[in-house]
Amino acid sequence: MKKMNMVIAQSGGPSMVINQSLVGAVVEAKKSAKIGKILGARHGIVGILTDDYLDLRKVSAKKLEAIAQTPSSALGSCRKKPTADDCKAIFEAFRKKNVGYFFYIGGNDSADAARIVAEEAEKVGYPLVVYHIPKTIDNDLRSCDHTPGFGSAAKFVASAIKGDDLDNRALGGVKIDVIMGRDAGFLTAASALARVREDDGPHLIYLPEVPFSEEKFVKDVKAAMKKFGRCVIAVSEGIRAKDGIPIGAKLGSGETDSHGNVQMSGTGALGDALAKLLKTKADIKRVRADTFGYLQRSFPGIASETDSLEARAAGSAAVKSALKGELNKGTIAILRAETKRYQVAFAARPIADAAKYTRSVPKQYIAKNGHDVTAAFIEYARPLVGELPVCEVF
Repeated sequence: MKKMNMVIAQSGGPSMVINQSLVGAVVEAKKSAKIGKILGARHGIVGILTDDYLDLRKVSAKKLEAIAQTPSSALGSCRKKPTADDCKAIFEAFRKKNVGYFFYIGGNDSADAARIVAEEAEKVGYPLVVYHIPKTIDNDLRSCDHTPGFGSAAKFVASAIKGDDLDNRALGGVKIDVIMGRDAGFLTAASALARVREDDGPHLIYLPEVPFSEEKFVKDVKAAMKKFGRCVIAVSEGIRAKDGIPIGAKLGSGETDSHGNVQMSGTGALGDALAKLLKTKADIKRVRADTFGYLQRSFPGIASETDSLEARAAGSAAVKSALKGELNKGTIAILRAETKRYQVAFAARPIADAAKYTRSVPKQYIAKNGHDVTAAFIEYARPLVGELPVCEVF
């Protein structure tokens, strides 16, 4: 079989373990006699279009392992959705470099970009194997039980909420924490893992899956204040009223990326608006709000061990599947076994399974009161996050 070169790139928001997937794929590719050069495109497909590559075969094993342990996207990232003209330029660039394998690490938008490239390649008869390698802290890929990046970001959220709860115990009042999650509330739901004692926060959790009511919010906070004498609140950035439009999007600048996503994480507008609401409608004097924002994605030293191992394995699995010829355009699904002991398997699936569309937090994980999660969610999330710091109070 003719030896072909490989291009790998990273796309979308960075995560704490996306480089594990990168290194997992590179290490696996180095074992194969079918793959020649291993080229890392800088800043996703932008690097392909501008001929900006790093020769990853020349990177030492020691350097690669150090990169694997480092958060964020080592090759750089982008949020570009390829056009038909972009695809033509990509194929021309791939022809010149004898590229037969293309791996794209990212979330659903990245999977959709990879799908577009793969389908355009088929139309023009260019022999290209395309694989999407899953990544997103939002945990919203339909193809996976859970997604690399989520466990580590969830560990950050739960640890930060645990610390905020201690702060709130000392000074009282209300603390609002706005957490990433445009359409899916998995990350905000993970704040519940911070609880150990009966009175631990978060006392209230609000997800995009449940229509948000200002009147109910004020009522919930008043009830929590009466019960606990204080209140810690975890709120998804994507909460929305019955009209389905995210409240944070209405308060923001309206800036969007090429996939149509409205920017919400770079602003504290939602937290400020909710704090103002409580001060005026609930007559609570001490109300504070923080937006965790981009800190959730690339915080050093806090990555989940399970998340790191699975991200690495996902990258390796993509290369193995591509070399076996299982699919010409695929994604790697992470499947959880229905056993008491936590274990997963990795399987190749059609790339369309991961592309474009997202999933939401299942109803069985959302409490009937609309402002909490169930024990079933805790059971689902705990093995992905691992142990949290132990904190004691009087």
